[in-house]
Amino acid sequence: MANNFRLQRLPSSHPGMAVGARIAAIALALVFAGIILAFAGKNPLELGWQVVNSSFGSSFGMEDLGLLVIPLILTGLSVTVAQQIGAWNIGAEGQFYAGAFAASAVGLFIPLPDEWSLIAMFVAGAFGGLVWILVPTLARAYANVNELITTLLLNFVAILLVFYVSTDVWRERGGVANSATPRIPAEMPEFWGLVHWGLPIAVALAVVMAVVLSFTKWGYEVRLIGSNPSAGKYAGIKAKKHLITVMLLSGAIAGVAGMLEIAGTVHRLQGGISNNYGYLGIMVAVLARGSPIGVIFAGALMAFILNSGIILQTQGLTTSTVLAITGLILFLTAIGDELSYYRIVRDKT
Repeated sequence: MANNFRLQRLPSSHPGMAVGARIAAIALALVFAGIILAFAGKNPLELGWQVVNSSFGSSFGMEDLGLLVIPLILTGLSVTVAQQIGAWNIGAEGQFYAGAFAASAVGLFIPLPDEWSLIAMFVAGAFGGLVWILVPTLARAYANVNELITTLLLNFVAILLVFYVSTDVWRERGGVANSATPRIPAEMPEFWGLVHWGLPIAVALAVVMAVVLSFTKWGYEVRLIGSNPSAGKYAGIKAKKHLITVMLLSGAIAGVAGMLEIAGTVHRLQGGISNNYGYLGIMVAVLARGSPIGVIFAGALMAFILNSGIILQTQGLTTSTVLAITGLILFLTAIGDELSYYRIVRDKT
């Protein structure tokens, strides 16, 4: 009797194996990154220490990470929610801008006390993201148009819309910010240092979505449709209704991310406000493997990687080198995460 060994992909990954695979992948990525830095004429150990010390060695560094992780959790959660029903929302970037636009409109032009203004801005931000995904949602639900294309293309429309209003019709006249709107009066209260209450809001939304998807009838039906549309149809679940609800919710979450960036971090509507958070949210969702709770940790990892890139640029590295290192870390992390689903099994013949 001969023993033959083969790789077999399992339907789920053991948590310990997943964590170990990611740690190993990140360690390997750091080794390769060190080689890249050495070829660039830099001392990898010295730069590595600079990154760690700048990120975690002071309250200022920790606050920077906190501000970065807020939009990354929310855009990652936006993509993850759509994944539950088998849809890909590639438009979180545009929905982020639409939410920021709608929230800014309320903050600038509707006079309200700060507390009520923040509530109105929150609702407007969610509504802006919802409206921005509405057409792709209806096109997917009623005409089976691929949402990958429609959500992606609307990103550019939202970016250009924000750029136009912030540099023209809403631009601050005669102020210090010639390419942005006037400062929005209402501000999110501080939670810890410079980090505002958007952080606990983002974490709470991820936890709430995890509970809803795991322990409610609606969440079960959404996950069933996403994993097996035929079974959902056989069970009499209204797939179209759930698809519309989930995709609109996905867009609203990304819109909230834009609102919190306006009210908590930037305080002015301007071009480039997103810093590619919507696109990075796609990677956060991939690393989270469909888990809303996983989005919190994947968002924190992405925030650290993004912050590390900023620190490395201040140390004289070119943008291309930083992008190469960032891409390498994300690439190997994704591979390690995927490999955690595989086991070596023995076939007895």
